[in-house]
Amino acid sequence: MISTQERAATMARPEDESEGPGRPGSAAAERPPLAGLSREPSVCRGISPWLAPVAMLATQDLALPLWFRSITVRGQQFLPLHGPVLLAPTHKARWDALLLPHAAGRRVSGRDCRFMVTVDEMQGLQGWFLQRLGCFAVNQLRPSLASLRYAVELLEAGEQLVVFPEGRIRREPAVPRLQQGLARLALLAASKGVQVPVVPVGIAYSHSLALPCARAALHLGAPMQIQGEGREAAKVFTAQLAAAMTVLESQAAESIGLPSLPGSCPGVLQDGGPEPSGAPDQSP
Repeated sequence: MISTQERAATMARPEDESEGPGRPGSAAAERPPLAGLSREPSVCRGISPWLAPVAMLATQDLALPLWFRSITVRGQQFLPLHGPVLLAPTHKARWDALLLPHAAGRRVSGRDCRFMVTVDEMQGLQGWFLQRLGCFAVNQLRPSLASLRYAVELLEAGEQLVVFPEGRIRREPAVPRLQQGLARLALLAASKGVQVPVVPVGIAYSHSLALPCARAALHLGAPMQIQGEGREAAKVFTAQLAAAMTVLESQAAESIGLPSLPGSCPGVLQDGGPEPSGAPDQSP
């Protein structure tokens, strides 16, 4: 069973009490396509107003509760509810793409998770669905200018964009090795006048293959901001982000009874402070 203690605590904050477009409890599921996304038709099909609610029901209310014995979510107080945000999760299994909307999607933040995915993931029947659920592809070796500009447009529109900085699934318990694509995207957005907070996320499963009846955990960390310009700034930020993601994945692992990652310090969040008290656990 999936507990919702922390989600309820997050939703009860004063700034969340009023309903309106893009807020929990509003008609967010029926909102029209975002204005100003001039490249959307050429890059993706946006978010289908009929498929998105069906997919949410099928994944959040059926697939996740039936597959996992428990899901622990912590750190939702770090999730910005307004303005652009980049979510930077570790990549442990294909289930990650369902856990992230569970922890940060419409029912929590009032807005969708828009995913940047690899070209291979947009093939066949899976690609048909992903194209209609707000996902768009990027070639990791040679990213197209249209895809990068579309990502910046999403951020300019105040959307929540998910990018897996590792670029691949890592099942082994090792320190994540990140590519610099997310940092470069944040720098590109900054060059357009869009300052984007980057929220590191650690994900862990009690079984490396996320088998049925496994336990899952997802920990969000304090938002980070990239500083400076150019390649050196991207390199420095990528190293800082990797350290934060390592800590958070270690915390997620420990919350479901697994050892922390080597070289991490699980008792401290990436902002240098202790893990906040009063952050309820979503485990049963």
